[in-house]
Amino acid sequence: MESFLKETARDILTNYPNLSRITVVLPNRRAGLFFNRHLGHLINEPQWMPEVKTVEDLFYELAGQKSADPLTLIFELYKVYTDLKSNPETFDRFYFWGEMILKDFNDLDQFLVDPEKLYGLLEDIKTLEGDISYLTEGQIELIQQFWKSFERDGGPQQEKFVKFWQILLPLYRSYQGALEIAGLGYSGKLYRKVVENLEDIPKPENQYIFVGFNAFTGTEERLIKHYIKQFDAQIYWDLDAYYIQSKVQEAGLFFRDYQKDKIFGPTFPKEMPSHIQSQPPTIKSYVTPLKVSQANLISHILESSGQNEALEETVVILPDEQLLFPVMQQLPSNIDKVNVTMGYPIRNAPVYAFLEAVLELQRYVKLEEGEIKFYHRPVKELLSSVYLRTGQTDFVHDFLTKTQEQNKVYISQQDLYRGGKLFELIFQKLSAQELFGYLETLIKELAEMLVEEKLQRSYLYQCHKQLVRLKEIFKEQKDIEVSLEFFIRLFRQIFREVRLPFEGEPLEGLQVMGVLESRNLDFKKVIIANMNEGSFPPSASLNSLIPFNVRKGFGLPVQEQNDAIYAYTFYRLLHRAEELHMIYATASDQGKVGEKSRYIHQMEVELGIEIPEEVVFTPVDLGSTPEISIPKTPAVKELMDKYLLQEEGKSITAFSPSALNVWLDCRLKFYFQYLANIREQDKVEEEVDAAVFGNLAHYSLENLYKGFIYRKKRRVVEREDFENLKEFVFPAIEKSIRDFYHLSEEKDTRLSGQLAIVRDVLQHYIQELLKMDMSSAPFELISLEKDQHYKTSVPIEVGGRIQNVVIKGIIDRVDRQDGTVRLIDYKSGMDKKEFKGIDSLFERENKNRNKAAMQTMIYGLLYKAKFPDNQLALKPAIYNLREIFGDDFNPYLQLKPEKGPKVEVNDYRDYEVDFERGLKRLFEEIFDPEQPFDQTDDLDKCNYCPYKDICGR
Repeated sequence: MESFLKETARDILTNYPNLSRITVVLPNRRAGLFFNRHLGHLINEPQWMPEVKTVEDLFYELAGQKSADPLTLIFELYKVYTDLKSNPETFDRFYFWGEMILKDFNDLDQFLVDPEKLYGLLEDIKTLEGDISYLTEGQIELIQQFWKSFERDGGPQQEKFVKFWQILLPLYRSYQGALEIAGLGYSGKLYRKVVENLEDIPKPENQYIFVGFNAFTGTEERLIKHYIKQFDAQIYWDLDAYYIQSKVQEAGLFFRDYQKDKIFGPTFPKEMPSHIQSQPPTIKSYVTPLKVSQANLISHILESSGQNEALEETVVILPDEQLLFPVMQQLPSNIDKVNVTMGYPIRNAPVYAFLEAVLELQRYVKLEEGEIKFYHRPVKELLSSVYLRTGQTDFVHDFLTKTQEQNKVYISQQDLYRGGKLFELIFQKLSAQELFGYLETLIKELAEMLVEEKLQRSYLYQCHKQLVRLKEIFKEQKDIEVSLEFFIRLFRQIFREVRLPFEGEPLEGLQVMGVLESRNLDFKKVIIANMNEGSFPPSASLNSLIPFNVRKGFGLPVQEQNDAIYAYTFYRLLHRAEELHMIYATASDQGKVGEKSRYIHQMEVELGIEIPEEVVFTPVDLGSTPEISIPKTPAVKELMDKYLLQEEGKSITAFSPSALNVWLDCRLKFYFQYLANIREQDKVEEEVDAAVFGNLAHYSLENLYKGFIYRKKRRVVEREDFENLKEFVFPAIEKSIRDFYHLSEEKDTRLSGQLAIVRDVLQHYIQELLKMDMSSAPFELISLEKDQHYKTSVPIEVGGRIQNVVIKGIIDRVDRQDGTVRLIDYKSGMDKKEFKGIDSLFERENKNRNKAAMQTMIYGLLYKAKFPDNQLALKPAIYNLREIFGDDFNPYLQLKPEKGPKVEVNDYRDYEVDFERGLKRLFEEIFDPEQPFDQTDDLDKCNYCPYKDICGR
């Protein structure tokens, strides 16, 4: 295979033996490297090499200056804008549409459009009735179509657009003058300046040769034509008959126009090269379900290469730069030399994510009574980074645990400072003016930490270099104030474009590059990843304030031209290739559909070939998820012994009513929760969910009545006590919040947001509950929550031996009223009090099994065991806070058989025989060695189960 650049080098060497008198102009520097290499191989005697430059170099050389920094140009544009506008927007708001204006100005100049005509044309539709001889019929039709699009709006949109449009022409004029005074310019302005003064360009001493161009801007076309006509410059086209002779092939769009040109036309070869059809490569496509799987596939294709194949003749094209590291990590071990020409985006680096998180933190800082506080989410994100965890693992772990326990939504700066020097540096409240110095100091601090991490330090170096550039630009703009929000957005935008360059020998080893870097280069084996529509070619995106029809009417580039450029870039890879491997993924990614590229379809139709496609997949078991069943092995039985009464009369732990309900719901869930001790991950709750609300209600009622006992030195509550009790509702709730969130006595509990609303709702509920208690007064408080430890054992037979299973419970409130002991359970949900019968409480398949009733019946068992001499009735009760406002509210359990009337449960002892029999059977099932821990058959119970991902349900 002889590449285009080698052929060109051979022809130049034949026609121009004295290379020192030659200047070769190429589209990019990489093509220049390969051109020089080929030329060096062809020269057989020492001589000076020709001058090789890019077309950009040529323009800047003729203009006598280079394009200014984009940010500096926008600052200058903003200054002009503020002079023209009586009530200008802030720079923050101007910046992002100012970028589009600058891009449009650049396009106008690059394509030599008269701004007076373009911006002046649209001020009034009547203009179309004036002198428009400079427009073709097609251009006039396009502009009229644009105006017609406003008609259905009745004019307001047209008026609004014209009002905005009117400022653009004076802005363009004034901007040009301001740049001249400042000695600055953007590329389009400099290119236009060169072209408008073509007659002043002196005849060059060297022979100019333009190599490998495809699509010119208006200024490039004028300059190159001038060099051909006036200075006898030569041009070598890199093309193929396949896409030039077919009028529907977008890859030949520009060439077909140039062929008709009186200056370019004669420069085309008389015999058009036809590599694609005469020597087509072996083409194969691959489809894989995941984007990242392409890296493995590329490695496999490279491994299959022959030992005699030169790596330099193989290229991997990556339209998506995110695949770079996966591809590099998966390269076969026999590939020892790789040249990467595409930079790796800094935004994908961990250190950039950390710096961005540091800036994001500044959005969520508040000053409360002179104390700086940070919102918990960005703090947790920063604490999870390796940079803050290094050397402070215990502190970070303890800090996050404490934050969770206290449910801190905002975290104090002083608490974070305990982490050390880096914590003090990061957790500050900053103004926009302080950010440059702050970030510079932070980057240097990180660099000192990462002495052994060369790659990370490289990222930091690129970040620091870009930061210093920004700092210098902003320093010169003293009259423009920048907000914190704008700085963060600008940081993201600027750093998004920064790339980490890779060092290597550009002419050796496997070549890995992006799409546009491959221009003019030829390879025997071409592997293209991400051959998906939306990646190659990329999806349409043309940010411009100039409407599409107007752009097209004035000959400015639109998506059609972009499509043509990318189509040419693809097809020229086929010119001299012997193998073409195209890989695409079926999974959608970042809004892009998982569809194969149009180029694959085009080749099949237009070349008339069938491209074999290999489906590469990760084996997936499409069968049903296997059931999980954990047998009672000796190790598991040993775990269960903790619930049994030991010889010394104690047990390690005991069953709770909740544990028994979990067993009846799902035996596997019981195993995960109570034997394997797999817990749900705690998190800071900004919203007060039902569980938190229930806990606060329990604590508040306990505090209220405990406070009463402490103050009155008695347990009997009389009717006249309730007026005084109401005054202690608020303090009881405050104490419950303090206790729940582990706040010290001196800690301020001033509440805001949802928690303040919850406090008020709780007050409302508890005041209503006090009314109900007053109606049943007097009563004597026997125990409140943890006042009494209720525990007993139930004898069961396991493996021919009698074992005593221990059960415990915390009864929210036990009181004595009118000769009855009430066992009260507070509920914040909608728990029912009706149940069909004692057996229904133990029926696993019963979807309406009353768990709350079972819990309160267990309280009866526990109380009776605690006070065996008790002769009073034991009456279970459920106080549903949501139902206490009803006139017919009744807190007592109701036995409701399928036939017959409801019966109120007045005494647990009337049901204890049946209940304890059912409980005994339940315990014997739990300890049955043949009963495994298996999954429930009721999938509805899995919907909100924290272990459903483990089960695959």
